[in-house]
Amino acid sequence: MSSAAQGARARARIEVTAAIKDEARRQLAAEGAAKLSLRAVARELGMVSSALYRYFPSRDDLLTALIIDAYDSLGEAAEAAHDAVADAAPARRWSAVCEAARVWALGHPHEYALIYGSPVPGYKAPQTTIPAAARVGLLLIRIVRDAHQGQGLTAPPLPAELRAEAERMTTALAPDLPPEVVAALVASWAELYGLIGFELFGQFRRVVEDREPFFRHAVTRLAGGVGLV
Repeated sequence: MSSAAQGARARARIEVTAAIKDEARRQLAAEGAAKLSLRAVARELGMVSSALYRYFPSRDDLLTALIIDAYDSLGEAAEAAHDAVADAAPARRWSAVCEAARVWALGHPHEYALIYGSPVPGYKAPQTTIPAAARVGLLLIRIVRDAHQGQGLTAPPLPAELRAEAERMTTALAPDLPPEVVAALVASWAELYGLIGFELFGQFRRVVEDREPFFRHAVTRLAGGVGLV
């Protein structure tokens, strides 16, 4: 087969794969991840199921591709926001990343629900999703590490009963940071997505009305919680 023919085939595969993902995202928005069906995707695209299986052998393979795409899209948005203020103080960089995550989630609610909403029955995410899923967390660690190596951190208190677990997390996640800071980082990471999820899924309705300044206030408190001055 000529290189031109191989190139045309590769481009066609990329285009069909993109069309499959786009239709799957449409179904996620309409029906939710639990009802995603390869047969339904194939039907909407005018394909026979056997042809679609050459691109995604199972529903779980398609879900995994969508999950990685969502994490990567979120990560790219956070990294772009960070790069725009890369010379600012660590606390400002922290806020920029958190605010970008919120903006992305509000613009991609169904993809956010796929990665941070209820687990999909019968689906277990493979190890291949971890690098994309870690992008925002690693960026926050980087910001805190820069502060630790530069102007320093105000280490938060750590209960004695949590010391062993904090040291274990530190060894696994950021050995160059104090355990007090790593424990606070993990808590802040979870609280960030809790804040976004409460807004996105309606828990703030009739509780928080002016949500953007509330979010900025909250993530500033999170920055202080990990020791950023």
